[in-house]
Amino acid sequence: MEQALNKQVNREFYSAYLYLAMSAHFETANLKGFAKWMRIQAREEQSHALKIYDYILARGGKPNLLEIEAPKAKWASAGKVFEEVYAHEQKVTAMIHGLVDLAIKEKDHASFEMLQWFVKEQVEEEEHASAILAQTMCIGDVPGHLFYLDHQLGKRV
Repeated sequence: MEQALNKQVNREFYSAYLYLAMSAHFETANLKGFAKWMRIQAREEQSHALKIYDYILARGGKPNLLEIEAPKAKWASAGKVFEEVYAHEQKVTAMIHGLVDLAIKEKDHASFEMLQWFVKEQVEEEEHASAILAQTMCIGDVPGHLFYLDHQLGKRV
């Protein structure tokens, strides 16, 4: 279980890197609201990694920080970014479910309980990614519509 949780710490930090790369992509495209949304998302993913990291320590385990893969840095459109965000969140959900299955198999009730927070969090993550993806697909690359959505996303705190 400890090894699997350490792997998930790495995956959560990769998610933070991915969203930070997306933020940089939007910054260079002068879409500051999209960039802000992604930067906040990156911070949230870092907090997810640290939540698992702290749990490993609390259980007497040893965090093993693995190399973080570099994400890509460029996308064709805002819609393509959010296609990747949604697919990535679905992938993370599957990873969390795998950890829950392992906790059940190992009869690790404490890990099972801790992971329930992540199960619920992934429902929210997928919901937000799906909603923004639908909006970006609807508006396409129409500048006025894109800047409106940029403004809306920039309100995230």
